[in-house]
Amino acid sequence: MDYDVVIVGGGPAGLTAAIYASRARLKTLLIEKAFPGGQLMMCAHVENYPGYIGGPGMELSEAMRQQAERFGAESKIAEINKVDLLGKEKILYTTEDEKISAKAIILCLGAKPKRLDVPGEQEFLGKGVSYCAVCDGALFKDKVLAVVGGGDTAVEDAVFLTRYASKVHLIHRRDRLRAQRIIQERAFANPSIEIHWNTVVKHIRGTGSVDHLVTENVVTGEQSELPVDGVFILIGNEPNTKMLKGQIALDEAGYVITDENMQTNVPGVFAAGDVRRKALRQIVTACADGAIAATAAEKYIESLS
Repeated sequence: MDYDVVIVGGGPAGLTAAIYASRARLKTLLIEKAFPGGQLMMCAHVENYPGYIGGPGMELSEAMRQQAERFGAESKIAEINKVDLLGKEKILYTTEDEKISAKAIILCLGAKPKRLDVPGEQEFLGKGVSYCAVCDGALFKDKVLAVVGGGDTAVEDAVFLTRYASKVHLIHRRDRLRAQRIIQERAFANPSIEIHWNTVVKHIRGTGSVDHLVTENVVTGEQSELPVDGVFILIGNEPNTKMLKGQIALDEAGYVITDENMQTNVPGVFAAGDVRRKALRQIVTACADGAIAATAAEKYIESLS
């Protein structure tokens, strides 16, 4: 086989798994389709990772990458489009028709942003519609923006966007936010944020680029136009697990089902981070998952001898 362990996905879970697996002297490969760090690279400021006083997610992910490589982990930029996990030999196929085999696989595939699926969303993607405040916020200096969502990411990014925008409309379909209390307090205290309760976006419109939203109050049914220069859709994520269907057990939402050792229902296949079913998805929990998965993978490989 090519490797002892192949880790698919280079976010915090994958990077931590690479650290632990390579430190255990396993021949380890980390595969990432874009760049190591995953969604951590999009975090403008990380303040809740133990021992990290605070700073950009890029800085933290780069430190993790260097640590994994110092222990001997290999890395590869590639996209996996097919897997064969049911045999003793675990096989991955890349979009470049490369075949990679391993004794154990750790799936750290993460999740991708959910879409509103409203008219204009696809049409204005990159022309006022965005799913990443850190990536695109600076493009809207002194503009009026909307943020759709009510969870941690939406509320935190609404506050972040006030660094650039003259005003931020936070649109939430319920009458209360789901974000952590401390994050809510920051939004409530920010004079540049206006919250639209019980409101949904029905249409994204503009000429060339976004210039207004059509919104609807879910209680009264009243529709209105909201002038904005851009809209950030931050309503959650869905797991990147389509290629795993028929291979391992997934829950009704598509998340990988594991036990406390990150073991899936298929021996030698583990999952860690946002891709698996769990209650809390944070950097620290992703790292914990990665450490547990790599340790369990080491024990599994030892059992093959």
